[in-house]
Amino acid sequence: MTDSRMNPKVDEYLSKSKKWKEEYEQLRNIVLDCELTEEFKWGKPCYTFENKNIVLIHGFKEYCALLFHKGALLQDAHGILIQQTENVQAARQIRFTNVQEIVEMETILKDYIYKAIEVEKAGLEVKKNTEFIIPEELQNKFNETPALKTAFEALTPGRQRAYILYFSKAKQSKTRESRVEKWMQQILDGKGLND
Repeated sequence: MTDSRMNPKVDEYLSKSKKWKEEYEQLRNIVLDCELTEEFKWGKPCYTFENKNIVLIHGFKEYCALLFHKGALLQDAHGILIQQTENVQAARQIRFTNVQEIVEMETILKDYIYKAIEVEKAGLEVKKNTEFIIPEELQNKFNETPALKTAFEALTPGRQRAYILYFSKAKQSKTRESRVEKWMQQILDGKGLND
C-alpha cells in the first residue's frame, strides 16, 4: 500500500526489522487510519498531531508496544495501559506478543488513539513530579562543598533527577557515597549523567 502519509524512514525501518515486523506493520496501519502524521524519532516510528507526539511504535525482547506519550492522562477503561517503569511519569504502553492480539484490539486501539489526540487538542499536560528526595550522602557532599550544591541546582530538572535516581538506587550507603564521589566533577562541570 502506497500512501502519501507514509514516511520513507519508517519504510526502511520496517524493511530491516527482524523481530515484530508483522506486528509493527499492523500497528502502523491502525495508527495511520487515525489521520496522524508519520515521523521517525528516537529511531522509531512516531506519530504526531500538529507536531505533537501522540504514539510511538517500539519493540523489546519479550513484546512490542504502542507507547502513548501522554498515556497517564487517558481513561484506561480496558485496563491495558502499562507504566513501563516506576520512573516513567507520562508515557504508557499497550503491549503485544503477536499480530492476532493487535487485530482483535483494533477498535479499542483506535479509540485510545483518538482519545490521545483529544488530550493533545485540549492542551493537557502531565504534572511532572518535581519532588526529589536528595540522598543523605549527596546532601553531606553539598554541606562539605557548597560549589557542588550550586552546580547541581544549575542543572536541568531532568539531569538532577537522573543523578538522584542513580545515587538512590544503590542499596548501601557506602555505594551511594562512592557514586556521589565519582560523579562530583561531572556535576561541577555542569554535565548530566549521560553527557
